[in-house]
Order: sequence, then structure tokens, then C-alpha cells
Amino acid sequence: MRDVSHDAPALGRRSLLKYGGALGAATALTSTLAACSAGPQSTDDTGGGSGGDRTLTAVIGYGNDGSWDPTQTASAFSMAANHHIYEGLLDTDPITREPYAALGTRVPRDPHSTTWRFSLRPGAVFHDGRPVTADDVVFVFDRILDPDTQTLAKGFFASWLKEVRKVDARTVELVLRFPFPDGLARLTLAKIMPKHVFAQPGAWDRAIKGLAIGSGPYRQTAHHPKSNTTFAAFEDYNGPRRPAFKRMNWLTIVDAAPRVAKISGAGAGAQIADNIPYATIARLRDSGLKVEGGAGMNNLFLMFNTRHKPFDDVRVRQALHYAIDTEKMVQVALKGHGKPSTSFLDEGNPAHRRAKTVYDHDPEKARALLRAAGVSGLKVDLLAVNVSWIVDCLPTIKASWDAIGVATTLSPQETTAVFTKMDQRRDYQVVAAASNPNQFGLDADLIMHYNYGPDNLWMQYTRWAGHPVARKLFRDMDAATREPDPARKKAMIQDYIDVVAEQAVLYPVVHNELMTAWDPDQLTGIRPQPYPGINLLQAKWA
Repeated sequence: MRDVSHDAPALGRRSLLKYGGALGAATALTSTLAACSAGPQSTDDTGGGSGGDRTLTAVIGYGNDGSWDPTQTASAFSMAANHHIYEGLLDTDPITREPYAALGTRVPRDPHSTTWRFSLRPGAVFHDGRPVTADDVVFVFDRILDPDTQTLAKGFFASWLKEVRKVDARTVELVLRFPFPDGLARLTLAKIMPKHVFAQPGAWDRAIKGLAIGSGPYRQTAHHPKSNTTFAAFEDYNGPRRPAFKRMNWLTIVDAAPRVAKISGAGAGAQIADNIPYATIARLRDSGLKVEGGAGMNNLFLMFNTRHKPFDDVRVRQALHYAIDTEKMVQVALKGHGKPSTSFLDEGNPAHRRAKTVYDHDPEKARALLRAAGVSGLKVDLLAVNVSWIVDCLPTIKASWDAIGVATTLSPQETTAVFTKMDQRRDYQVVAAASNPNQFGLDADLIMHYNYGPDNLWMQYTRWAGHPVARKLFRDMDAATREPDPARKKAMIQDYIDVVAEQAVLYPVVHNELMTAWDPDQLTGIRPQPYPGINLLQAKWA
């Protein structure tokens, strides 16, 4: 969940990877690797041109230095880019999340079956010209399901998917452990990657750093982690989402002011930007831009180190939540574009139910909980990501905690720096960051398993997975996953979310709306997402 940046944790870090970093250059990789650079690049429109030949320039308000490995990443920038570069057997609509045939020729007719057979799209090729085969599909799923390889994607598949096997050169079968209709939408999270590229020694490390070769409508042409990534339409793409732009240049601008400047004014250098600050919405609309938002799971959360006293005491964690003036945060920092959390899930989620423990602003209750825990004179160093809207929320947290006698220091840092500390198991007290599991899907089972689980990276960060309450929680979560009755499954999830709320180990403070701005005189078909990033697969020049 880091911002999750939003750059989020590049979950399952390099140190956890099974594959080594041996150097060795396969000829097939040479031209693509040459396009990857750690150095800064100009963030101007790199393609020029006019009419339909001009370059689309987009501004992404999150870092571009997270992992690009589709089996690993939760980075907003790379996940959004990967949806344009790669395909799954099925992909999903970015808003409704309904699955549609991508590399597979059709959606299985019976989602309740325990065997799904897919024929691959005739003529589908990777960006290096090699055909997509069943071996490539099996290669990706074998990595995801490998018990010795730690990947983020494993948490989305391993509980319900037993194996993926080759039927013939163009056909695969997915064998499920039990009926799991929600799995169809999750197939978009298993992007099919060329075995002849990524089976090479060190290739997974190169994927983390930006190597991207898929079969999607756009191919990556250059990657500069501190500034921008460029794309070109893939002329041999024959799938359902044809590229509308000859070239694209995606800029990473985390600071709010230069990001807004890039999209606005007579000299605007971009046609679309995400993560628009709330305070600029009216001005941008007055200038002729379209500014629209999407409400979903996007949230500011607190994460506690339960091995660092007194945060091992649930009463202390609860006290710090009760102390926060969330209504003030919504009105002042979010300009009304958010709601205090009433559950781990946002109120628009179909599985939402108001939790038994809701952290309404109650400073007296917060003080009483601290007294009951025997805690006084507490000093907190709040480590936080520097995503602009999170930074706007931090003063409210400090004022709220100071008001109950908790001396608070704010320490905002780049998202990558924050989670590098987490990965290195450094000591910390509390982290404030942003997350949006809707990047991966809408189903509550997926959302909760992304954040909670015995082998989950977030639980490693919190040092909580061995607690007796946690162990029972994980068993209840697994039982809900296997429950075939939809109504019963929903109730089971809601019940264990009550436990998550009470424990407040990793828990949302507010859910907020994400805003996207674009020039309607230049672009059509834009649909703002309720999660970070942009999707241009159905957009075109006006």
C-alpha cells in the first residue's frame, strides 16, 4: 500500500527474487536494453509532429523509479504503462473491471468451472516480432505459482489456481483448486511476457529496472526512471484495443506545482495529467480543461511497527486513530473530495459494511486509551511518503496528536526511500502513506489479501503476522476465499474486516477521490480512474 505509489512497494523486492543478476546479454535484449537509462531525459514532447502524428504527452503524478516487473509491481506509473505494453489472457475494462478477451480469444463461458481453456489470438506477436505461444503463458504462470519465488502476483492467484498447462502450441488450460469466478477478472494481473527474453539470466532484475517487452498496442521506446518513459504504436498489434497515438511521452512529476503548470496555460506541454491537486480544480476548469474524479479505495493509511513499543498495544494504535480530526482533514486538505473511513473498504465497494469499530474524532477517548495502556509523554516520528495530497494531510495528523499530548514530528520522504527502509527492516514507529488496491481489482477478497496475509509484505513491515489474532484472521480470510455462496462469502469478509478495524495495524484514515485533467479540444474517450495512473486504450485525438 504505499503510495503505493502510488509508487507502491515494488512488492517482493530484488533480494527476494529467485533469479540471479548474472550479466549476459542475449541478442534479443540488446536494442531494448539500450533504450533504458538511469539518467535524466528531457521532459519536452519528444516526437513533435502535427495532427494525428503528434506525440501525446501525459503527466503522471507518481514516481517512475519503481519496479516494472508485472509480476512484482504495485507502482502506479509502471502498472498504468504495463496495461499499454502487455496483455493478459483476459484484460479488464479500467472502470467497470469487466473482463474481455485479450490474448485469449474469448472469455470462458462457465466462470464456475474448475478448468478454463484458452486459445491464443491468431497472429499475436511480441514487440520483438516473435509469436506469442503457450510456452510463454505457462512460463509466466509458473513464475507466479512457484513456491520458491516471492512475487506480488502470487497473492492474487496461488490460493485458487493450481496450475497452468500447455495443451498445444496455441492452447493452454488453467486448472483451479475450486470454483472461483472472481479469478477471470484477475487474469489481467498475469501479463504474458516472452519466455525467450525473461528466461535469460538477470532478465527479471532488468524487468524491475524498466525492461518491458509485451504484445500490447504500445511498445516502450525509452525509459528514464527520474523523468519519463516513451512509447510508440506497435504496428503489428492485432488485438481489441488498437493504438490511437503514434507516440506517447509520459512524464513523472511528483511535485504538484510543476505538474499543474505542465497541463495548464498557453504554453501547456501536456494534454492529460492525473493526481490533480484539489485546490487547482476550479482554475483548471475555468481555463477550459476537463477535470473529473473517481472515488474508490484510494486512501491515506497508518501502518504501525508492532515490534516497537508501545505500538504493540492495540489501545495505543486505536488512540492515535481516534485522535485524528478526519472531518477537518477532508475539508481542509482534501477540499471535500473524500470521506473518513468507516471500514477498510470504501463506501462504494459492493462488500462495504460499516465496521464495528469506526474511528470518529474522539480526543477524550484517545487520551483514555493511552492512560489505560500506561502511556504518557509519547513522542512519534511519523515517516510519510511525499505524495502531494498526503503531504497536505500531515499537518492535521500532527495537530491532532499534539492535542492529546503526543509530541509529533513529521518526516515526509520520497516513496522509494520510505519503502527501502521497510525492505531493509529498519526500525520505525508509524508510517503514513497512500494506497489503492483498486489498481488490482474491485473484489474485496483481493483487496484484503493484498494487505493482509501470513506471507504478505505489508505484514512483514508491521511485524504482526505471528500474533495470535493475526493467525486466526488469516484462517478466516482463507475460509472466505473458498466459500462458494456469494452472500455468505460477503458476510464472512465483512466479519473479518471488523477484526482488521479493531486491531488497526494497517488501516485507512480517509478514502479520497482522485482527479484527472485533460484538454477536451485535443482528446476524447478519456475516463478518469478511481485509482492512480491513466488508461488511454480507448482514447483518441479529438
